[in-house]
Amino acid sequence: MAIGFTDLTSTNRVPDKGLMSSNTPRTYTVEFGDGYEQRVANGINSLAQTFSLTFNNRPKAEIDDIIAFFLNKAGVTGFNFTYADSNNGGETTIKVICDDWSQTWNYDDFYSASATFRKVYES
Repeated sequence: MAIGFTDLTSTNRVPDKGLMSSNTPRTYTVEFGDGYEQRVANGINSLAQTFSLTFNNRPKAEIDDIIAFFLNKAGVTGFNFTYADSNNGGETTIKVICDDWSQTWNYDDFYSASATFRKVYES
């Protein structure tokens, strides 16, 4: 599988280098009066993971296709995203949704887009 995701035109879209991942474990915590606390994972898939991607200085048509893909998925429908992962033999593919994106008009016919992908646990 190639790095990135496949849009509505069946074109693989590769984000700029510098992908950022953010991880937040979901836990239940019980605090006792003497400062003691206990924690347990909240659910089977208790790690919330997001990825911040950018597509900078691309032709207008490419950014239009990327934004159309995000609009089509509307933050509801999941899709596969593959990223480089040296810990896992080179690449990892996960199911994500994109419920936050923006577009920038840079100059002439060159635009940029940024998006946040959120890992989802579904088939």
